Amino acid sequence: MGLYRVDDLARAGDGLVRIPIQGAALCAGFPSPADDFLEGSLELPRWLAPNPPATFAWNISGDSMRGAGIFDRDLAVADRSLKPGNGSVVVAIVDGTMSLKRLVIEGNVARLAFDNPDLPAFAVEDLIEGEIWGVVRFSIRWHVARAGLVR
Repeated sequence: MGLYRVDDLARAGDGLVRIPIQGAALCAGFPSPADDFLEGSLELPRWLAPNPPATFAWNISGDSMRGAGIFDRDLAVADRSLKPGNGSVVVAIVDGTMSLKRLVIEGNVARLAFDNPDLPAFAVEDLIEGEIWGVVRFSIRWHVARAGLVR
């Protein structure tokens, strides 16, 4: 995959699309119970979400993906149509709960790893249930205090 400039990508697809925001926060740490409902939608340019029916956004809870630059209260946008590869940040179903992890493939062993050196990786086959649900395309982070945005 080559490097692209933002203006090149913007020309690749016109218009805006709506992406659903899942109501329950996506766990970026050890899985926790979560409800399955929609919180609303996010309007994005099509070049950021080229496959809208397969694209979803989640609020992030936890800091286990801080090595990937994804922090508590960020928003992650995942695409179910992308094929995960070694090093992909993925949305995974871990023992029945949606979670954010890094896919690490070493030989014939796939692991879902935290991107935080303080937390252990675990082999997919060691899970009662483990499934890659989608690949994170990008995340959105606030760089100002959220309290300053509310008037």
